[in-house]
Amino acid sequence: MSVSIEGMQVGRNRTEDVPDLSALSFPQNEIMTAVEQAVLRNGGARVTASLAEQIAAKLAWLITMGRVGTGQRLVEQDVSATLGVSRAPVREALRILERDRLVEFRSRKGAMVNALSKRDLEDVFAVRRLLYGTFLREAMTTQWGDVKNVLDDHIPRILRDANDSVEQYVADTFLMNCALFEISQNRILAELLQSVSLQTMRYVRVGLASHPSEMPKYVESWTTLQAAVDAKEVDRAVEIAERRIDRIREAALDALDSGGGVEGDAGAG
Repeated sequence: MSVSIEGMQVGRNRTEDVPDLSALSFPQNEIMTAVEQAVLRNGGARVTASLAEQIAAKLAWLITMGRVGTGQRLVEQDVSATLGVSRAPVREALRILERDRLVEFRSRKGAMVNALSKRDLEDVFAVRRLLYGTFLREAMTTQWGDVKNVLDDHIPRILRDANDSVEQYVADTFLMNCALFEISQNRILAELLQSVSLQTMRYVRVGLASHPSEMPKYVESWTTLQAAVDAKEVDRAVEIAERRIDRIREAALDALDSGGGVEGDAGAG
């Protein structure tokens, strides 16, 4: 599904101390669409998104890819002026992002990008580990061919792009996971995984960026997982997937402990 927001405008003087929102006017691309599907919980179904949902998806993309940093304000007036829309759907969009723990509302400050925290990191990765293992075991048991096809389609791209940037690698793996969740016959599980993946993406990016020398190990783990799937080794595949999640969680925790988990205004390029 690909939707667009008409009447985008840039160039307005922004409120001070808030991020540059001009990237909201970028053309829709595949990572934006994947984030949009995670926001809408539609599992790839072709449904018409409301204006508020379209705005929420674009803002979620800015936040998860670090173009809007921790603690920065998302001012309704600035967003509405940038997009050329009224403030009502912007307000609704921010509430959608609050649901996904990407923003929080503070008295006299309005909507602010949620800070990365060790407590949230531990909680969301514990949920992700449990749900991902459940999904992979179920999918390999009942839809092995579909799982294999998704990995065959996406892993070559992950391997190719891994040396370009952490941001591209994170985008590629997010797209692959979204494709995996789309094949799930358990729609509730798929929707939960979409939400959790959206929430963990910021932590994944920060963790990997703080340990660039470890990237070859993360890339290798995908080929190891692919081999386990090819061999129909369900227990081994689940173990590899869970170990990946644990390793990224540790990297993100280390980044927060060392102060490397602070996102800047421009974020990842």
